[in-house]
Amino acid sequence: MIRSMTAFANGERVTEWGTLGCELRSVNHRFLEIGVRLHDDLRALEPVLRERIAARISRGKLDVTLRLRSPEGEGGLHADPARLAELARLAQELASPFPGLRVEFTQLLQFPGVLQAPATDAAALQAQALGLLDEVLDEFIAAREREGGKLATGIGERIDGIAAIAAQVRELMPVIRAGQRAKLEARLADLAQPVDPGRMEQELVMWLQKLDVDEELDRLDSHVAEARRVLNLREAVGRRLDFLLQEFNREANTLGSKSVDARSSAAAIELKVLIDQVREQIQNIE
Repeated sequence: MIRSMTAFANGERVTEWGTLGCELRSVNHRFLEIGVRLHDDLRALEPVLRERIAARISRGKLDVTLRLRSPEGEGGLHADPARLAELARLAQELASPFPGLRVEFTQLLQFPGVLQAPATDAAALQAQALGLLDEVLDEFIAAREREGGKLATGIGERIDGIAAIAAQVRELMPVIRAGQRAKLEARLADLAQPVDPGRMEQELVMWLQKLDVDEELDRLDSHVAEARRVLNLREAVGRRLDFLLQEFNREANTLGSKSVDARSSAAAIELKVLIDQVREQIQNIE
């Protein structure tokens, strides 16, 4: 299944420690590059997270975000009553020797142990986060495959166009050869000195051999068949298609360089247009 490298997916999961949120987005990239942004309580997950993504994604620049939002109506921090009572007792003891002593509320909060975060079961929270990641990854890959299906359709249509042009050139070649032969014979007949028939036939054969593009057309047919096969593979095929397009382009260039007829020249140009269109599309393929 062809996959695009551009996709987006997100999801949430409610836990007893708050609402987990996961977001995945990606753009084109030659290799796999993963950028990670994690909530402080989830930073230990980074190696596992990278490993899980790399096991299912092979190319693209991915940005991954895992966040944790506190439950509605609950603060992320609370004051420790026992610690506050201890500070109050200490303040009363110091009131007589230090009558001018004043402590601001914000200063009070800075005393060690006054503010405490709610206890979190790290292992359970991480398990929930990984479960959410797997769900979002499923959706993310499905989005890549949907977009990849559209790309595959467009590429397939252009591959069909390349095959059709190659077939047209193959049909034209006998006509082009006959026309070139007639032109060359007419020019030789206009020469003041007669030409040996055997020598003339030899020159004609050598000239027509230089125009022969049967091998190029055969290779184009082979590349078309390979491209169609690759488009149906259930793996990352972007690099393979990119290499195959280089071979397509080589044959189109050779057809153009050997052309001596406006029709075959136009076919070579149209081939290059289609090949460039395919190349643009496969830049988006994983």
